[in-house]
Formats: sequence, C-alpha cells, structure tokens
Amino acid sequence: MSAPAPSPLAIVDAEPLPRQDEVLTDAALAFVAELHRQFTPRRDELLALRGERRAEIARTSTLDFLPETEAIRADGTWKVAPAPAALDDRRVEITGPTDRKMTINALNSGAKVWLADFEDASAPTWENVITGQLNLIDAYNRNIDFTDATSGKSYALKPADELATVVTRPRGWHLNERHLQLDGTPVPGALVDFGLYFFHNAQRLIDLGKGPYFYLPKTESHLEARLWNDVFVFAQDYVGIPQGTVRATVLIETITAAYEMEEILYELREHASGLNAGRWDYLFSIVKNFRDGGSKFILPDRNLVTMTAPFMRAYTELLVRTCHKRGAHAIGGMAAFIPSRRDAEVNKVAFEKVKADKDREANDGFDGSWVAHPDLVPIAMASFDAVLGAKPNQKDRLREDVSVAPGDLIAIDTLDAKPSYDGLRNAVAVGIRYIEAWLRGMGAVAIFNLMEDAATAEISRSQIWQWINADVVFENGEHATADLARKVAAEELAAIRSEIGDETFEAGKWQQAHDLLLQVSLDQDYADFLTLPAYEQLG
Repeated sequence: MSAPAPSPLAIVDAEPLPRQDEVLTDAALAFVAELHRQFTPRRDELLALRGERRAEIARTSTLDFLPETEAIRADGTWKVAPAPAALDDRRVEITGPTDRKMTINALNSGAKVWLADFEDASAPTWENVITGQLNLIDAYNRNIDFTDATSGKSYALKPADELATVVTRPRGWHLNERHLQLDGTPVPGALVDFGLYFFHNAQRLIDLGKGPYFYLPKTESHLEARLWNDVFVFAQDYVGIPQGTVRATVLIETITAAYEMEEILYELREHASGLNAGRWDYLFSIVKNFRDGGSKFILPDRNLVTMTAPFMRAYTELLVRTCHKRGAHAIGGMAAFIPSRRDAEVNKVAFEKVKADKDREANDGFDGSWVAHPDLVPIAMASFDAVLGAKPNQKDRLREDVSVAPGDLIAIDTLDAKPSYDGLRNAVAVGIRYIEAWLRGMGAVAIFNLMEDAATAEISRSQIWQWINADVVFENGEHATADLARKVAAEELAAIRSEIGDETFEAGKWQQAHDLLLQVSLDQDYADFLTLPAYEQLG
C-alpha cells in the first residue's frame, strides 16, 4: 500500500480572496510545503545564531572579518556567474510594493529594474501577499490594467521591450506567515513569497527571455546566504529548470553582513548578481547590535547621517570593491524624495540633492542605484549615463585603491553631528505616521515628501531607544527620557488629530500606532524587529 500524500498546507484565519485559487493551487502549496519541510529547521537554527552573535557583540563591542573564511577572501580566482542579459544594465532601479497601480507604473517607469517588494514596502496582510502575486502573474501575461477610482485615470502596460526587469524581494528570514501553516507551524514568509512567485513564474519568465530574479533582505551572515542558495538549487530541480537560472542580489543592510560581503557572494556564486547598499536598515542594525556599546556608538539624527560620513563611505566603497573583484554588480542606495505637486522650490532643492547623491555613486563605481518615484528616474539615469555612456555597467573599475580596516565600518564617533531635540520630534512624528499606515495595510508611505518604509520606522524607534538609554542631553538642555518621549508623542498625536479632524482620526489607527511606537521605543527588552509585535496587530 502506498504511503498517504503529505498533508497540504492549511490556510488559517483568512477570508477567501477573489482569484486566490489561481495563486494557492494544490501544486503551488505542495511546493511551498516542501520548502518548509526542507529548510525551516535550518532557518530556525540560523535565527538562534543571530542571538548568539548579538550576545558576543554586547560582550566585546566590536566586529571583525571572519578568520575561518580568510581563504575565501584571499583566493582571487573565483567569480560569480556572468550576469544574464536582462540584468547586465541596472543603472536605475525603482522600488515599490506590488499593488496593481504600482505594478504598472514601475514597469512603465523607464527604470531598468523594478524591485517588486513583498518586504519593507508592503505590510504583509493576507490580501497584500496574495494580490501581489496575482498582479505579477497578470503583468507577465499582459493581463493587467488599472483605473483610479478617484481621478478616473487609466493605466496600462507599455510594449514589452520598454518594461523594467522585475527583481522580487521576499520577506526576511525572521518573519512568519501566520495564514499558511503545516501541522500548526507557520511557514516563513520568505518561503511563501519566494515559493509562490517562483512556482508560478519561473518558466513564464524564461519564455519572456528573463528569469526568476530576487533581492534578499536582512541577511546577517554567509550561512544565511548558503541557506538561500540551497533553496534555489532545490527549487530549480523541483520545477525542472537549469541550475543558475535564479539570480539573487543581496542587500548589505546589516552591520554583520558588511563584514561578510565576499563570503555571501561566494555562497551564492552560481546565483549571485550583486550586492546593494541599504541605508536605513544598515543604521538600524548598527544601533541594534551596538546599543550597549557606550557613547561612541550613539548616532545623531538620521537625516544627519549622510552617505559621505566616514563609516558610511567605508561601507559603500568596500561594497563596490568587493562586487567588482568578484564580477558582481554594485547597486547604490535609495533616493526617497517624493516630488511635491504644489511646491516647485521644494522639488528644486531635493532634485539637486538627488543628483549630487547619484553623481557620487556613479563616480564611486556603482553600477546602478535606487529611486522611489518615477520622476526621479531621469535624474538618476543622467548621473549614470554620464559615467557609463553606452557601457552596461562599470564592473571593470576594480577600485583597488580602496582599503577598509575592520574598525572603519563601526567608527560612528567620526561624526561631528549630535542628536537633537528636533531629531527626537521627527523620529516620533515619522514613527507614528508610518506605523499607523502600516497597521492599515500600507507599507510604502509618503511622509514629509519622503517615501518611507518599515526600515524608516525601525531607525526612528531605535534612535529613540538609544538616546534614552544613553541619557543623551539635547542642545536645549533637555535629557532624553521615557517621559520626554511620551510627552512628545502625546503632542504629536494631538497635532495629528487637529490636522485631520476627529472623524478621520477615529477612523484610523492613530492611538494604536502611538502606543506601539512607545512600546518598542521604551521597553528595556529591545524587540529585534518592530514588525514582529506589529504583525500581531495587523489584520
């Protein structure tokens, strides 16, 4: 008698969605279930290792390149696999969630790549998880359009040769998907997002002359990159496509990963296509890991930590050198400005800053960079066109002039800027506004003319936590205390109510957002990720 079929994944506490059966097919769920069986135990072990490493950093207040992988760094012969044609020119990449309007606008934006985001720019409601997958399937089938109910404006795809190449970003390893469970255990969100997208689209993308390409977020070590590589090998065998069809770009957005860039590329070498410099999560990771390291690790206001700060220069220049040494693309950071339709002067100043930032990246050797809005695509494109010309990238610029010592990456005290009272107010204001929108299912939110995502909220609450626990004294003489944070948060909440009116305020999740920001900012037991307690409150 043959063995019974493995139990399928259970869909838990989720109202049925229109067309969800097109995504949650028996075959797709069986694939995700197999990913879960094969890889979740190792995921769990690696999350435990993160805790052990954090404890070691708390003990030593330092980091270094790994002695056990020195041979990989010293071996100059290995390279990552050559880039596929669709990923050879990445000079401008636009980022954003996978809602229907954004899907069309991003593909039409003129950018070379669209980072289709199931992670920080998308609140992981069940509806967002499933409809995002549907929108991508529909886009590849050219079965997608959108009419804005408010403006009446219609959106449709341009011809195929004018569309951006999609690179999908699944959730990080730490997040679970509570709505999909096997024997009562939730499946990691990373495996849900990767698994559903890969299963439905891998062959379809190959037929379009592209492939299943991914951004890997929140990676903290080369062992986590090895896990992803094993997932890719398994998945390609499972659906019967050639090994190396998958390509992955890893975000170097944690301080520990910055010390393992070469090892991360090595683990993924048959599937690697580059590394990316992610600013806000990187700063959040520094605060998180060195939060008890004393005054030399205190960051000033987030907007005062520019990419020209010495420790940020060390990080980005090491990234370019590492990538080009190994034949990989180096992708620069985010231009988050959202143009104002009412204030031309605001736009003029911001566009000049964006241009200066993208000029710096192009001249430093980056092969491309990120923007958050279609209006910024031409600005970034001009910066890279000026350096690249007709070349698809500048991987031939090896940056052998760059030399970064271990201490350079954590030399926070090279900054002259200090935390300010206005910086505290801004962290509270942005934190409340972002979390409120996230709890309503919006992950990419325009706040004060910047496109903010979950990394913004993480750095905001981390700075509040750090300043209070370090007893920072602001320029006005006030001490950073829990009571001061509560006072500022209460004032901000009252200002929001006054601005939007009682009815709109009550219809939102403002008090809930205020309470959650204070919880993760003031608790002595620092939460590893704000999104973990927030997910428990998400519909």
